[in-house]
This record gives sequence, structure tokens and C-alpha cells, in this order.
Amino acid sequence: MDINHNHTHHFGHDLYHRLEQSALLPYMIAVALLCALFTCPLSAQNTRTFVNGLHTLQVRPNGKWGEPPVMMMGGGNFVEISFDDMQHDYVRYTYTITHCDATWKSSGLYEGDYMTGINGAYPIEDYDQSMNTEMMYNHYHFRLPNENVRLLISGNYRVDIFEDGDDEPVATASFSLLEPKVGIDLTISPNTDIDSYKSHQQVSFNINYQTYACTNPEMEFMPIVVQNSRWDTHVEGLKPTYLRTNQLMYEHEPRLIFEAGNEYRRFEMLDPYVAGMNVDRMEQDDDYFHAYIYPDVQRINYKYDQDQDGRYFIRNSDDFENDTESDYIFTHFFLKMPKLPSGRLYLHGELTENVFTEDNEMEYDIIEHQYELTLPLKQGSYNYQYLFVHDDETTGQSLPVEGSFHQTENEYYVYVYHRPFGGRYDKLVGFKSLKYKAN
Repeated sequence: MDINHNHTHHFGHDLYHRLEQSALLPYMIAVALLCALFTCPLSAQNTRTFVNGLHTLQVRPNGKWGEPPVMMMGGGNFVEISFDDMQHDYVRYTYTITHCDATWKSSGLYEGDYMTGINGAYPIEDYDQSMNTEMMYNHYHFRLPNENVRLLISGNYRVDIFEDGDDEPVATASFSLLEPKVGIDLTISPNTDIDSYKSHQQVSFNINYQTYACTNPEMEFMPIVVQNSRWDTHVEGLKPTYLRTNQLMYEHEPRLIFEAGNEYRRFEMLDPYVAGMNVDRMEQDDDYFHAYIYPDVQRINYKYDQDQDGRYFIRNSDDFENDTESDYIFTHFFLKMPKLPSGRLYLHGELTENVFTEDNEMEYDIIEHQYELTLPLKQGSYNYQYLFVHDDETTGQSLPVEGSFHQTENEYYVYVYHRPFGGRYDKLVGFKSLKYKAN
């Protein structure tokens, strides 16, 4: 295959074109924002960009890679938010902070109730220009809390990032602030209420609140369960199956039976001139680098792999100044299989911000009999999978491409929120993560 971009997906092509004709940026922003409004549910946690020119948006508690976006209150803890802007010229970005309820809708609190400082008044001043890269960009980063802003209460927080003077955000970063008040006992079993050691995993958990005052625990506690940071399959609105003294038990709940899926696929591109793990070849045209991932096929069996449950890790071959000296590479994905009817197929994982949008929808080539997609990705190690969304549905299915097997090592999160009678917001009083591993 040549690299004349005949097979380049529109998203990669849009960025490629944008780098050459930046005058189109306002139109692209408008289109991207419209797409975001119609494809992104507002009642779920989302860390995502809304314009093609921003990439690699990350939220890291205490700057640590691989941690869920939850940080403890106090104790010098912080959350680090970063992203890359392909314009390479300084842009004045500002941010606003919104406290959200358990379902990520605005809590409706006054700003002074949940933060200090003047909301929206502070620019993101820390940025670094890329060095020694073919595709130039600026790397922006900031921390919360900081010298201007302190966060006063627990719960969910949405940080909207704006280009100075605009009314619509160009990106949103989400995280949760925890005040641990309750204990959580969490178990995952492949022996479920609908099948046994086949294709599902069932979650059971207890909330223990011995030392926490609660008048009506059955009504006041609000647990939410998430698999692999996938908010399209998260479960909320749960009621306890059993009540014990100072304990709520959630067992044999049909909605807590999850499709097990398969281990994430992986590839690595650390050097733009050397094909890394699962990369067929690296090429360079007049301007940019291209990576061609080995063509994928449908999976009919479970395949163990030590994956990172959908995450990616930015790194170059020298492991030096990874944030600013790692290049962007047009990465080409191919999935050889018959076209699936009555739905759409997506490349999914943290590399596509765990959402289903036009930008990460696979296109089918009827001549090559394969799905194709090209994305600009920063050097590093990546996890990904292919999920199918049936027409008129919003939940991705693993079974049509990846299969679903009880042995799959999935990571589960349980968030426990509490709103006492007469309370004005949802506190995050418990959090537990557990990676299921087959015996």
C-alpha cells in the first residue's frame, strides 16, 4: 500500500489538511462541537477533546500513570491535566470547574461552595513546545488544586477548557475527589446468574458504614459500577439486595452481569523509523510519519495478554522528555472481516477517549474486504479493541469481533456516593478498584 492517503480516514485527513490550511480551523471546531453534542452523553464521566487539533488529553492523580481519575482530599494530593495543541503557537486557554452529582450532571452549587478563587479567570500558563518532532505541537499542563484554586468538598468535578474568548469548551477533563468514610468489599465471579464460566462476569459488593452516620442508608447511598473505564456500560441506580446491620449488600443483581470481552489488543511505536510490537512497518512521506499496524482478524478464542485494560503510555525510544519529544504518527488500523450489518464498528480504548464518535468509526473497504481507520497518535504503547454498536443503541458490544470469554482480566471500579436527607450535593465517600484474574 502506498502512502498517498487514499486509505486515510477522514479524521486523520482532517488533521493532515488542517496542518496545511489552518484557516479552516473555525469551521472544523464548529463541526466537532456539533458532533460532540450529539454523540456524547452528558450524564457520564467524560475526559475528551471536542476539536481535531487537540490530542492526548490526560488526567493523572498525583501525576501517576495508570491510576483511575480519583484522588483523596487533602494531604498534598493533586490531579495533573495535560493535552497537546497542534497549532504550535501559544494559545491562551482558560478553564472552569463545575461540581457534579453522582451522574455527572451539574450539582447546581454556588462556586464558593466547592472552590476558592475566581472560576474561569485563570489561564493555563504552563506549556512547552515540542522539540525534534516532524509534527509540531504545544504541550499544555496544569494541576488542581494550585495557588489560585482549592477544592473544598468531595464528589465529581468537571474541568472545561476554553480557548480564550470562546463560549464552547474545546476539551473536558473529569475526576473525582474522595473523602473515605465507608468500606467496600468487592468480588467478581465468572459463575454468573446467566451462564457459568462462559462469556460473562458478575460483580457483587457490600457497603460497610459502621462508623459513618446515615439515617436512611438504603435511600441515601448511590453506588456506581464501571468496567475498564467504559462509561457506556456503567451501572447506576442500584438498590441493595440485602440489608444487614451497618451493611448494604448488592448480590445477584442482573445489571451487574458484564460482558467479559477479550484482552485488549496491543501495539507499540517508540521509534518513528523502527517497527515496534505488532507494527508491520513505519514509513515517512514528505511531511509526516506513518505506522501500519498488522491487519487484525476476528477472534474466536480467548487470547491471554498482559494488557493495561485500554490505557496508553506516552514514551519515545530514548525515554527522554516524553511529553515534548515524542512525535505524532499517522497510525493505520485494518480489520479483515466481512462487513457487519445493522450497526457501526468503532476503534475503542483510551486512545479514542472511550467514546463512540464519527472520528473513531471504522470505514469498510468493499474491495479489500476490511475495516480501516487512521488516527494521529503520539509515540508510545497502546491498548485497543473493536466494539460494535447496533443501530439505535449506544452501548458497545465486544462479541461480534473480539468475542467474550470469562477468563478475561477486566478492571472494575465501584464509586459510592452519599447524599443525606436535605443534602445539596453528592459526596464521594467510598471507592474501590479490583482487577479480576482467573484462577
